[in-house]
Amino acid sequence: MIYEFDFNSVFAYWQFFLEGARTTVVMSFWSTLAGFILGVLCAVARSSSIAWLSKTVGAYVEIIRNTPLIIQSYFLIFGMSSIGLTMPILVGAILALVINITAYTCEIVRAGIESVPRSQREAGECLGLSPLQVYWHIILVPALERVYPALTSQFILLMLVTSVLSAVGTEDLFGVSGQVQSMTFRNFEVFIILWGIYLALSLIVRALFWLLGKVLFVRRRRLGTLL
Repeated sequence: MIYEFDFNSVFAYWQFFLEGARTTVVMSFWSTLAGFILGVLCAVARSSSIAWLSKTVGAYVEIIRNTPLIIQSYFLIFGMSSIGLTMPILVGAILALVINITAYTCEIVRAGIESVPRSQREAGECLGLSPLQVYWHIILVPALERVYPALTSQFILLMLVTSVLSAVGTEDLFGVSGQVQSMTFRNFEVFIILWGIYLALSLIVRALFWLLGKVLFVRRRRLGTLL
């Protein structure tokens, strides 16, 4: 049996793919932004000397990293609605992504913080820097420089993982593809197009993160070590 490709019938619904890609980008952008900020704060809290705070954040990280994203999203969107706390599906999906990526960001940034030698901290104190200046200039910023490639990969993975949330009703790129399949019955062509769009989005996002790193981390740019 020879399979005959028919992309014309699928491309007739290009508006669906465009709208789905827009939703995927919106979900990825807000969850990445919020997840990064909260992840850094959680990393600072977990690496602090306050035992109860460190253990609380550690428990949160372990719970999130050891449970599936789809279960977390079902809990937020459908589980919470059963007790009267309803929210739009898109908002619930973004919230689930934020909660999930925050835990992973926390661990990545914490590893960067712990990689800073104590001798560098002591040197900053000897130079008369305040505790806040020491933490910002000698610990946090260098830590973020070290783990930036890992963060970039994690955030790109987050964008790809948004496809899982089509199971809860989000009309992202993967979600709308089901509608196109049901109208065209050209499943193979739809998946080829999805593969191409996701690949293009990943390359674009990676390039944007690379440019952002060039702007933010001047020292690494001068040393030529920014990946």
